[in-house]
Amino acid sequence: MKITDNHDKQQALDLTEDSRDLVWRDSFVGELFKGNFRWDLMNPYPAQSPDDKAIGDTVLAELEALLVKVIDPEAVDRNQEVPKAALKALGAAGFFGMKIPKEYGGMGLSVFNYTRAMALVGSYCGSTAVWLSAHQSIGVPQPLKLFGTKEQKEKYLPRLAKGAISAFALTEPDVGSDPARMTTSAILTPDKKHYIINGEKLYITNGPDAELLVVMVATPPAIVNGKEKKQITAIIVETNTPGFEVVSRCSFMGIRGIANGRLRFNNVKVPVDNVIGKPGEGLKIAFVTLNAGRLTIPAISAAAGKLSMVISKDWTTRRVQWGGPVGEHQAVQAKLAMITAETFAMDSIAMAAASLADKDNVDIRLEAAMAKYYGSERSWQVADELVQIRGGRGFETATSLKNRGEDPYPAERLLRDLRINRIIEGTSEIMQLFIAREAMDVHLKFIMGLMNPKLSIAKKIGIVGKMGLFYSWWYPKQWVRMPKMFGTRHLDYRSRCHLVYIQKTAKRLARELFHTMAKYQIKLEKEQLLLAQFVDIGTELFSMAASLSRAEFILSNEPNKASVLNVVDLICKRSKRRINGHFKAIRSNDNGLMSKVSDGLLKGDFDWMTSGIVAP
Repeated sequence: MKITDNHDKQQALDLTEDSRDLVWRDSFVGELFKGNFRWDLMNPYPAQSPDDKAIGDTVLAELEALLVKVIDPEAVDRNQEVPKAALKALGAAGFFGMKIPKEYGGMGLSVFNYTRAMALVGSYCGSTAVWLSAHQSIGVPQPLKLFGTKEQKEKYLPRLAKGAISAFALTEPDVGSDPARMTTSAILTPDKKHYIINGEKLYITNGPDAELLVVMVATPPAIVNGKEKKQITAIIVETNTPGFEVVSRCSFMGIRGIANGRLRFNNVKVPVDNVIGKPGEGLKIAFVTLNAGRLTIPAISAAAGKLSMVISKDWTTRRVQWGGPVGEHQAVQAKLAMITAETFAMDSIAMAAASLADKDNVDIRLEAAMAKYYGSERSWQVADELVQIRGGRGFETATSLKNRGEDPYPAERLLRDLRINRIIEGTSEIMQLFIAREAMDVHLKFIMGLMNPKLSIAKKIGIVGKMGLFYSWWYPKQWVRMPKMFGTRHLDYRSRCHLVYIQKTAKRLARELFHTMAKYQIKLEKEQLLLAQFVDIGTELFSMAASLSRAEFILSNEPNKASVLNVVDLICKRSKRRINGHFKAIRSNDNGLMSKVSDGLLKGDFDWMTSGIVAP
């Protein structure tokens, strides 16, 4: 069994590595992990152009007017359904084609304006946001736009722009998203004109009601150097094809109005012309699609923070306890400050990542993953604090509040809806591993080469030579103090100090990561908690830099908003404390002890603790 597990693990690793983009372009976060604080990649702040903003303003006004007309978010949550009439209205108005080029009947919005639109929808109804996002961010339109043929685009994009709903089908019931264990297969017919698909997919958002799916399937393996190599291929499936079946629909604690379920393919016959890209490129297509697709979640997360600010401000200024508004009590002030600071940071990261996605020759894989990771984690914390500030009214549904004559603030629905963001499109734990892998690429390209049994001794000697040459100049550089100012003497003194801290800490991050890799080498992949500490340090630095750059941008245009400096100062000070804790945890932690306790639980050592309950 161990041999099989190791084989599957290696196969999964090989599939993932083969699907990675090996060429790096400009990446602010990527440079941070190398010890380089490339302030020029984040400053001036990558803000939206005035012309593009004007386009977005018009679209958002139309979208908001339609939303409040056709959707009651509390009814959606209560009935667990977005009305079909509402979806048709959104489709007729073109909102299922926001990212589709105009030449195919779509709006052709920039990534920035699309994320603004999704933030608006998410602040009003999380379920509706998921319908639109699953269709456009990761559904058929995105991979088709990036990898589809001219004929495929002409055939499908106009339908999708008009509201033909689509979905992305990767996850399977027993294997999750592990590509090496994917069982849904597609076999060529004898005439090689069709694929026959068999298998099941689970947790497919929009899937039960979709007209079109992009399905990841295992196609016949390729032979590379005399050995079989698993092939994952992306295929468009029309759900009216015989053999397609919706097995069941899933219900969830939040975003209760979405359509999500288990799908079955029983000898589903699909033309070979429906393959997106080439056979075997499915994972690469999935990775590239998710890079931009993940930007929806940080935008919605920031919008949730803004909604939390509005609700908490109104409540804490009106609610009087112990002789004064509760907002004047220090315990509540700490929560209000946290909500404000985290919202500014989430918004700064989300907008920066979206703007960078619209630029050419910029690599956003790390920025998008970090924005998703940061936004999903912090928005959940913000919503939790909002519920706490509201007390019993935070735990009470908006419908119940309305029935009692109180303001129907949806704090508890917001908390439930946001929880899924830490899971979908890559759990927080998967995001940490993904970011760590990409961040360590500069080092791993050497290590993985040396560990490759297929390489000759001569080639490995060559790798050692390149390593020596690289580290002979790279490592000493991580100890050299750089100039402190970056042309920012016009900035507030506190901001300049924070910038110096980021520069200094980026070098420390690079050094510590190198030391840890040297210590654990190939075994570092098992030290997931250690890797998470490095990722969290990089994420905090990204948050600080984006917030500082945005503050400078705001003040250069609106000097009367000087209070933003207090917000950014708080963001940076909170980040510094967390960073110090992460560095400490790298050197001194309880990881080994936690493994022992966990192993004990799995072996049954603690079964005695679970008496006295009614177990499922």
